Amino acid sequence: MSAQHSLVILARGGYAARGMLYLIIGIFALLAARDSTKPKDSHKSLEALLSQPFGYFLVGLVVAGLLAFAAWRVLQATRDVDHHDKKFKGLVIRAGLLAGGLVNGALALFAMGLLITDLKSSGSSSGQTRDLLAHLLSWKHSNLLVYLIALVPLGVGIAHIFKGWKASFERYFEADADVMRYVRPVSRFGLVARGVVFIEISLLLAISGSTYQAMDPPGMKEALDALQNLPAGWLMLMVMALGLIAFSVYSFSEAFWRKINMDVPGVSRA
Repeated sequence: MSAQHSLVILARGGYAARGMLYLIIGIFALLAARDSTKPKDSHKSLEALLSQPFGYFLVGLVVAGLLAFAAWRVLQATRDVDHHDKKFKGLVIRAGLLAGGLVNGALALFAMGLLITDLKSSGSSSGQTRDLLAHLLSWKHSNLLVYLIALVPLGVGIAHIFKGWKASFERYFEADADVMRYVRPVSRFGLVARGVVFIEISLLLAISGSTYQAMDPPGMKEALDALQNLPAGWLMLMVMALGLIAFSVYSFSEAFWRKINMDVPGVSRA
C-alpha cells in the first residue's frame, strides 16, 4: 500500500470518527431535551459511552479516528491539499484547519486518558488547566483576552453558516446527483446548526468578559444548556440536537464521498 493511499484512508477514517462523535453528542442532547442530566458535550458523551457495553472498544475507535482526523487537518493546513492558496482568506481557512486539528488531537488524548486511567487522574489535569487560566485571567485587562478568544468560535460559526447556506461543500464531493439530493439538505442543516452552537459559545464568552473566573470555558454543553433554559427550550434543544445528528451525517458523507487530494510533495503514489 502506497503512502498516498494510506493518507486517504487516514482522512476518511477521521471524517467517520467525527461523524461518530457528533452522532453520540446529538443522541444524548436529544435525550437531554427531556432530561437535563444527560451529557451534551464531547467529554461527557465519551465518558457516558465508556460505561456502555463494548464502550472501551467504541471509545478506542473514536480515539484512533480523532487522531487520524487531527493529522489530516494538520496536513490540510500545512500542505494546502485543498488549494486554499496563500492569500489572506486562504491563510485564515488554513489557520482554522490547523486549530481544528489541535482541538481534535486534544480530544483524542482526553479519550485516550479515559481508557488508560481512572477519571480522578484526568481531573487533576483539568485542575492544572484552571490554575493556568486563573493566572492568565488575573491580568488587569484579562477581559480583553476573553473577547479576543471569543472571536475564534464566532468566526468558525459564521463560516459554518455560510458554508451550509451556500452549499459550498459540494465542490469537494464526488457523488452523483441522486446521492447529493439527500446529502445536500441534511448537510446544510447540520452545518448551520453547528454554526449556531459555535456563535452561541462565542456570545457566552463575550458576555462573561471580565466576570469570567478560573473555570472551564463555556463549550457545547453550556451553549445547549442556555438554549434549554429559554422558553420552549426543550423544543429548541431538540432541533439543535437533530442538527448535530445531521452534522454527523455530513461527516459520514465526507468519509465516503469527499475528494481527498493527495498530490502532496514527498508522498509516494501507488
